Amino acid sequence: NFLHSGEHVHLGYGLRSKRKTDPAINIEELPPLDLVVLSHMHEDHFDREVEHKLDKFIPIVTTPQAAAALKKKGFKSTYALKTWQTLIAAKGDAQLRITSMPGKHAPGSLSKLLPSVMGSMLEFQLPAGNTSMRLYITGDTLLNEQLKEIHQRYPEIDLALFHLGGTRIFGIMLTMDGKQGAEAIKIIAPRTVIPIHFNDYPVFKSPLEDFVKAVRAEGLENSITYLNAGDTYTFEVPKNRQ
Repeated sequence: NFLHSGEHVHLGYGLRSKRKTDPAINIEELPPLDLVVLSHMHEDHFDREVEHKLDKFIPIVTTPQAAAALKKKGFKSTYALKTWQTLIAAKGDAQLRITSMPGKHAPGSLSKLLPSVMGSMLEFQLPAGNTSMRLYITGDTLLNEQLKEIHQRYPEIDLALFHLGGTRIFGIMLTMDGKQGAEAIKIIAPRTVIPIHFNDYPVFKSPLEDFVKAVRAEGLENSITYLNAGDTYTFEVPKNRQ
C-alpha cells in the first residue's frame, strides 16, 4: 500500500495500526496499469490513497465480497472470482489467465469475521493459449489443507510471492509466519519464492528473519530471492514450458 510511516491503517472493528516504513514508491509513480489483482479488502492492501487516486475504470479482479465493496466506492470495472474460477485478459497477441486460489485469513470460525481472501495464479500466455510464465501470489492466508490442491493442479510454478508477517491481533495469527511460510513452500514447491508483507506494521509479529531461519532449517534457501523495498526482480521465461 501507499501509506507512509506514521500513518494509520484501518483493520476493521475500530482497530488501527501505525505504519513503521515508507512505501518504495508513491501511487503517482506507478507505470501504466492494465488491471489490478486484489486479494481482499483490508487497508494494508487497498488503502485510502488508492481509493481516491486509482482510475475508477481500471479493471480490478478480486473476491465477490471485495468486488461488491468496490462498486459501492465508485469503481466501475470489477470482476469477482470464486475459488478456482478463471478470468482471461487479452492484450494484443498475449493473454493473462487469472485464477482465484484458496486462502484462509483466520483459524476456524473466526474467518467469518474477516474479509474473504483469495490467492491468485497468473499465467502469462504468448501466444495466446501457450503458458510462458506462471506466477502464484498467496494473498493473506494461513497454512491450510487447501494449499495442497494448488500443487496438484499446478505442479510447475515459476515464481511465487509469499505474504508473511505472522500478523497477530489479540494473539490470533492471521497470516503466515516464517515457519508456516517454509512449510507452504514445501507443499506448493515453486521454483522461486519472493517473501513480501512483513515488517511494515506492529501487527506483523514475525519478522523476515524468522522466515530466513525457517527456510535455512528446511534446506530451501536456494529457492528464495530477497528484495529490499524499491528493488526490482527480472525473471527468465522457461524455454520448455508445456
